[in-house]
Amino acid sequence: MEFLIIILIIVAVLVIPNIKIVPQAKAYVIERVGSYFQTWSNGLHIKIPFLDRVANQVTLKEIVKDFDPQPVITKDNVTMQIDTVVYFQITDPKLYTYGVENPINAIENLTATTLRNIIGELELDETLTSRDLINSKMRSILDEATDPWGIKVNRVEVKNIIPPRDIQEAMEKQMRAERERRESILKAEGEKKSAILIAEGEKESAILRAEAKKESDIKEAEGKATALLKIKTAEAEGIRILKEAAPDQKIIAMKSLEALKELGQGQATKIIVPSNLQNIATLTTTVKEMLKDEKK
Repeated sequence: MEFLIIILIIVAVLVIPNIKIVPQAKAYVIERVGSYFQTWSNGLHIKIPFLDRVANQVTLKEIVKDFDPQPVITKDNVTMQIDTVVYFQITDPKLYTYGVENPINAIENLTATTLRNIIGELELDETLTSRDLINSKMRSILDEATDPWGIKVNRVEVKNIIPPRDIQEAMEKQMRAERERRESILKAEGEKKSAILIAEGEKESAILRAEAKKESDIKEAEGKATALLKIKTAEAEGIRILKEAAPDQKIIAMKSLEALKELGQGQATKIIVPSNLQNIATLTTTVKEMLKDEKK
């Protein structure tokens, strides 16, 4: 009975602590007698007491590290502070464990030196407008450099670019001047468009007035032409009727005297005398005979 109890104690002390359960997205690096033995993935595992040990517990999730701002100097000798964010993932737990001492610190230093090299080739304006270029270059360099450490760099982002205070003030003045220039341009364009619209309105108004006057003159001329046509038509109709009536010489003589009488009573200062004056006496005699015939 005592022997059984001793066996149970030995099992409890030696076996149970050596039963390991590796959770999801984790990996255990196992050493046997001080040398690398194997890598355990998620699941149930048992290690040999006194011979095996867990050298490192590695997460396989993507890791995000926000590094402190680093002083960098641009090509035109402007010192600024830039901080970066690195997204990386451990792809080989063995290389991550044995490849480099303190991998996170190594990545931070590598990021700082790489950033200084890239910014040193750019001027201030290029640095402020080339975030994508800086990100892509850093990702490519860091990914290649960390590959022997079992690390895959997925993305690198420049978080903040902080120029010196005097540079910031100069940039603010420049931006203010640019905004004022744009405002002046927009105002001038607005005034130009307004003047164009006013001129086009006056032009269209003048055209409409001219067209209205033209149509009025046409209507007036058409009215005069119609009236004159009606007058001439009436005169022609009178002549036709008179011609159809076939007046004799006595009627013609009477109408001639009436016309001369009206001419004498008019306001005209000129009198046109017919060329056949020799017929006046004959005309007078004819009229007298007409009057006598009327009395009889």
